Amino acid sequence: MATIDPSLNYHSNTEELIALVKDATELVRTKGEAAFSDFRISGSRWRQEETYIFVLDPQGNTLVHPDPAMEGKNEMELKDINGKPIIRGLIGAATTFPNKPEGWYHYQWPVPGGLLPRWKSSYVRLVTAPSGQSYIVSSGIYNDRMERSFVVDAVTDAIGQIEKNGRAAFQLFHDPTGPFIAKDAYIFVFDTNGVDLVNPGFPNLEGRNLMDLKDTQGKQLIREMFKVVETSGSGWVDYMWPKPGESVSTQKSAYVSKAKMGDQWVLVGCGVYLADAPKAVQAGRKITAPELTALVREGAALLEKEGEKAYPEFRKKGSKWFHDGTYFFVWTANGIRTFNAATPAGEGRDASSMTDVLGRPFGKMFLEVASSPSGEGWVHYMFPEPEDIFPTWKSTFLKRVTFPSGQQHIIGCGIYNMQMDKAFVEDVVDHAAALVADRGKEAFGQLRDKTSPFVFMDTYVFVITPDGTELVNPVFPSFEGKNLIDLRDLKGNPVIRDEIAAAMKDGSAWIDLYWYKPGQNTPARKQTFVRKVQSGQDTYIVGSGVYME
Repeated sequence: MATIDPSLNYHSNTEELIALVKDATELVRTKGEAAFSDFRISGSRWRQEETYIFVLDPQGNTLVHPDPAMEGKNEMELKDINGKPIIRGLIGAATTFPNKPEGWYHYQWPVPGGLLPRWKSSYVRLVTAPSGQSYIVSSGIYNDRMERSFVVDAVTDAIGQIEKNGRAAFQLFHDPTGPFIAKDAYIFVFDTNGVDLVNPGFPNLEGRNLMDLKDTQGKQLIREMFKVVETSGSGWVDYMWPKPGESVSTQKSAYVSKAKMGDQWVLVGCGVYLADAPKAVQAGRKITAPELTALVREGAALLEKEGEKAYPEFRKKGSKWFHDGTYFFVWTANGIRTFNAATPAGEGRDASSMTDVLGRPFGKMFLEVASSPSGEGWVHYMFPEPEDIFPTWKSTFLKRVTFPSGQQHIIGCGIYNMQMDKAFVEDVVDHAAALVADRGKEAFGQLRDKTSPFVFMDTYVFVITPDGTELVNPVFPSFEGKNLIDLRDLKGNPVIRDEIAAAMKDGSAWIDLYWYKPGQNTPARKQTFVRKVQSGQDTYIVGSGVYME
């Protein structure tokens, strides 16, 4: 099994945490259970605000913890908001491999006294006390970024699983509640021919030979990874790739190493966007959401006038209809592609049942938007750019049109890596409000569905009552059923009261607040759009927000 490089450059906070846990472990090794009382002293080195030592035994009993409700209890089944088993994961990080009695585990957990779950990275060490009893000593940092040490640890454990279990380990790498998917990182595996064997981030690439894959600046990143492991055994490869939902490339760093699998070897790696990674310069000006809306409506007017005779105009490269990542497509009202400027080979096919890499049924979404009373709207889904293989977020505006023949069609055009726009938020809230007005509480299940039109990128719809009780929150389901009327944002603003007051007074409104992005620990300015909805005798406030860059 590969070993962690002791020369890794840790962030200062990470170094301090590792030193804290090592010293606490040594205290248990020498003093045994008597050390537990030292760890409980508030204000001591062992317990300061967000940083504290906690101790578990291998059976899942919490022996030391600042939360009195947890100490002394067996919390083996405790899970975070994503279903990750917290205690099992912490114990497993220190006990899975006999020659590696330490490691990292990443999960979401509120700060002491807090409400919002945030990414926490905990360092654990296994220790045997003089009594002969084994304990897991740990502490964590609230940090939404992966560090090099975290990545190397993940690859090291993945190699151990492959060398122990062979291909059976691949299932572990795909498990979103397991230890190998955390924050924006996941394990990938290639055979020596360059065939992608494991890729939880882009499962559509599994089974494909990617040896000649290039990054956004032309670097053959897979060949570079093989060069590193063949010459050095393990190491880092940097390349440029857009973050999900962004339109420009950011440097991504991958740690790669070898694993024996039977009589062969495979390349195992994990790639992350490190803090302060350099970003490419924006290439030109991107079309905005209002501009695309106007363009699609203009295209619809042309089709209503000329029908199929307008198709040659939409195929002209370099025209306003077809340039860079901008192109038009036309479907029949039942989902048959009749025109696609970028991929004419797909014309004539039934696309109504198409789903993206996340399982989002965007074909069905297209048809639902076109058949709505307005006959137009936005759909957000993952789809590769022309001549690319990696799906990226695409925001498409669609409009129902009637050809001169009397037949109804759907015209659409999209923007890849579109930054969130207030127009998207108002659109999704209006659709959610209409659904709630029509179906009441029966609509809540659809609003929670992460493959529905109401959850995309870092946007989601929430529903609250006029008294402040949260009814729907797909990103923070632990909030549901709680009265949050006194909740304040990161600057102390009573955001729930403000949202309710504005919606009840004006029917709809935009509210400014400061919040954490889902899965991140960096405060961000957010603007929330809320709308009052009446469904029978029930009144609701439906809302969604956009994080401002």
